Amino acid sequence: MLETERLILRQWKESDKEVFAKLNGDAETMLFFPKLLSREESDAFVDRTIEVIDSQGFGLFAIEIKETKEFIGFTGLANPKFEAPFTPCTEIGWRLYKDYWKKGYATEAAQKVLNFAFNNLKLEEVVSFTSHHNIPSIKVMERIGMKRNKNEDFLHPNVENGHKLKPHVLYRITGESYL
Repeated sequence: MLETERLILRQWKESDKEVFAKLNGDAETMLFFPKLLSREESDAFVDRTIEVIDSQGFGLFAIEIKETKEFIGFTGLANPKFEAPFTPCTEIGWRLYKDYWKKGYATEAAQKVLNFAFNNLKLEEVVSFTSHHNIPSIKVMERIGMKRNKNEDFLHPNVENGHKLKPHVLYRITGESYL
């Protein structure tokens, strides 16, 4: 478990599944993802994420607001399974329900995860990527100190050809620059 001033980053609970399914089924929240997730797909994501955190001690942590105990989404580290010029790598990612956007939660949680990645896990580098259209996430990447090299932008292999979300930006941060 990791804590910030306002948030707890923790292992998932069974009770998170209902809210997470609502998040994954919401068109506005999922605007920059190729498709909405069904309840079954959303629950399977949670189950896989629980297993990853249990086995390695970190992963995509559930985010809970300390004051209200509300589950609002996730942030954490993952190892992308697709092949690209920058893989294998460790990615930082986040997904928050739209009701919690523009409150600084994604940035606050991501900063804590980077601190954990570099100070506890001793990673050399963390990357993040998203669709060119996802300006809110790009701004979070920049606020947490990540840098983009436009020559590393790529076409996401898991997004179908011709889809507007296929072109992706890639951001990086090294432990040395972070610390």
